[in-house]
Amino acid sequence: MPGLVSVKTPPDAPPLRIAVPDEPPPHTPIRPETIRSEPKSNSPATRRPPSPSPSTSRAKPSPDRTSAKKKSPPEKNLINESSLDNPDLGPFLLKLARDTIASGEGPSKALDYALRAAKSFEKCAIEGEPSLDLAMSLHVVAAIYCSLGKFEEAVPVLERAIRVPEVSRGADHALAVFSGYMQLGDTHSMLGQLDRSIESYKEGLKIQMEALGDNDPRVAETCRYLAEAHVQAMQFDDAENLCKKTLEIHRVHSPPASLEEAADRRLMALICEAKGDYESALEHLVLASMAMIANGQETEVASIDVSIGNIYSSLTRFDEAVFAYQKALTVFKSSKGDNHPAVASVFVRLADLYYKTGKLRESRSYCENALRIYAKPVPGTTAEEIASGMTEISAIYELFNEPEEALKLLQKAMKLLEDKPGQQSTIAGIEARMGVMFYMVGRYEESRSSFESAVSKLRASGERKSAFFGVVLNQMGLACVQLFKIDEAAELFEEAREILEQECGPCHQDTLGVYSNLAATYDAMGRIEDAIEILEYVLKLREEKLGTANPDFDDEKKRLAELLKEAGRSRNKKAKSLENLIDPNSKRTKKETTSKKWSAFGFRS
Repeated sequence: MPGLVSVKTPPDAPPLRIAVPDEPPPHTPIRPETIRSEPKSNSPATRRPPSPSPSTSRAKPSPDRTSAKKKSPPEKNLINESSLDNPDLGPFLLKLARDTIASGEGPSKALDYALRAAKSFEKCAIEGEPSLDLAMSLHVVAAIYCSLGKFEEAVPVLERAIRVPEVSRGADHALAVFSGYMQLGDTHSMLGQLDRSIESYKEGLKIQMEALGDNDPRVAETCRYLAEAHVQAMQFDDAENLCKKTLEIHRVHSPPASLEEAADRRLMALICEAKGDYESALEHLVLASMAMIANGQETEVASIDVSIGNIYSSLTRFDEAVFAYQKALTVFKSSKGDNHPAVASVFVRLADLYYKTGKLRESRSYCENALRIYAKPVPGTTAEEIASGMTEISAIYELFNEPEEALKLLQKAMKLLEDKPGQQSTIAGIEARMGVMFYMVGRYEESRSSFESAVSKLRASGERKSAFFGVVLNQMGLACVQLFKIDEAAELFEEAREILEQECGPCHQDTLGVYSNLAATYDAMGRIEDAIEILEYVLKLREEKLGTANPDFDDEKKRLAELLKEAGRSRNKKAKSLENLIDPNSKRTKKETTSKKWSAFGFRS
């Protein structure tokens, strides 16, 4: 069958690459392009949705537009609808589409050729027989739509392409469906719809496993790809299970200390770090580093050293962290230059570490050095790299108690990403942090607006069930309280409670903070019995599972006693002000907890 093309092209990518082989290969294996896990920072702003190619018949890159000397393909304006039933026309039109892209004339004309090719294949298809040529042409049409930034229009085209082949007819048909699901997942990812993206990848993996078996090396590549998507959605348990399967397959099919195993272990380390299992993360990183050393990958070893430094810092082993960072810095400066964003990223890590150790002057100096690099980026630096660095530096300025400076950096980071596809979750994380900053400086209306925009994006991206989403809802509720929008605050706290109970459990600090805020809100609304019920539940949890040594216990006990006394006197008595009722420690805890999460995952982070 002809090779199928799965292309997800960001706006700043080279010209679209579309392949239409002159002769169909005898068989194309069902596999995505091998994916290497890139070095992960503590912010998800650096992670862009991965993009596998489900076909090994991938086209060669087209020449640079400025240097291309090829003649434009001949115009075929006289092709009319009546000629589309010619069986030779479809392949010819697809070749025209390819040549149009290669000549630098732009994707719009290529889209016209590809659409007519699809119509031709549809007209020439034998009734009752699925046409793989039609499926291929639809893949090409969707790829061109994506290159034009028309991701919404690509989705129905890919959904149709998936319905054309029949998996039961053999490997070629299975490849076509697999390709469609993977490209559909990429497209949903670029739209910020992570939940739909993951579902598409799962369907593609299911078909691949049915065709190749559970332990094929190509299945391992897709498992790791899906695991990366789960990490982006902060679904770390699912990501861990898939990554374990990938490691098991590579142990059987790959030599010891292979590059594939190193990529798996780097991803597993990221997952373990996110779950707080720092010792396991360190073990995976050390093994990954050994594999990279064995394969002569010096720059990759330096990237792993940065991750090792992050783990040491989390374990408060600061001297070892400094050594790891300085080791990476030396390699980056010698291999990439003093002004490369990789150098700036290490400066940011050192700034954070020196703040933790009380060396504030050194911390500020490293922040300023990193900002100088980001202000004059070297050619090839992406907007995502700069935005990620600025987001992380803003977290340090927040620690310096300079919220206005932190806000400026966050606003610059958001401006860099606002026109980039697939960055909705990252922008939502930045907006949520801006909401915290606005709250800190008393700009509550702007705080609520930032949180509202973040919540809207997180709902659309499928993260409405994550613990982070629950924390953001709680923060937005606090902003509403300050604006005396009590009913709205109650709804937000109730939704946050439901999510955090599910994701973190009732005894988690975030969940307990929401309980306290919700009780105070109910009291302000005159719902004394509901407030009493929540506080009694919280006290019972603390007594039975958490102990009574926590200072919050005495405060909650006093508040409950006051409410019980008040309920016994008169239930219609005017409620106490929220300023007195909302747990001040809860506000502090939420701010600190959220800041920590955002500095770790960009947002996320």
